[in-house]
Amino acid sequence: LGIPATIFVPDITSPAKAERIRIYGAKLVIAGSRYADALAASEAHVAQTGALAVHAYDQAETLLGQGSVGLELEQDAPGIDTLLVAVGGGGLIGGIAAWYGGRTRIVAVEPEQSPTLHKAFEAGAPVDAPAGGIAADSLAPRRVGELMFPVARAHVERVVLVSDDAIRQTQSALWSHLRLVAEPGGAAAFAAVLSGRYRPSAGERIAVLVCGANTTAVTFES
Repeated sequence: LGIPATIFVPDITSPAKAERIRIYGAKLVIAGSRYADALAASEAHVAQTGALAVHAYDQAETLLGQGSVGLELEQDAPGIDTLLVAVGGGGLIGGIAAWYGGRTRIVAVEPEQSPTLHKAFEAGAPVDAPAGGIAADSLAPRRVGELMFPVARAHVERVVLVSDDAIRQTQSALWSHLRLVAEPGGAAAFAAVLSGRYRPSAGERIAVLVCGANTTAVTFES
């Protein structure tokens, strides 16, 4: 549409993601070492320029857009009992949980080193949490969003934590068996199943959302 965009990311962003942003034509600004640093820089930019802010997860429009994933998934796979979704800031799971509205069990999956929703559930509100680990690029904001938290509290059954090793093994398994390339954050939800952190009951129909291909970790044989 010819509309200029400035995208703020931390320096832990994968090179694949950064290059794709540049190829799409946006101006890329690398600010700080964590998502919270990039968010602060973007907010300063908005205050100085009057630009339209688009928050990565804590904005109504973002939640609505993410919720459309739930609509498409329900159309493709009606009748599932449980859906596992990875959580960073919570925009994706918040939108999806709002769409299902309790019709399907929603289970959140987070890296052990970035337990944002886990800590929020413990505290009863969004709170600061550790922000590290292999999936910090996409699943390690300082805390979950204020807008998604009431939705999560109402419609997310529980949070499952997975290790970095489990995420790495799942990335490998997705490629080896399904030829799917997933970044660590994208593989986290499936890691809960492969590692046994989430064990389906007999006859339970589960779905796992695998999202995010911002990685160059796959080596193709010539």
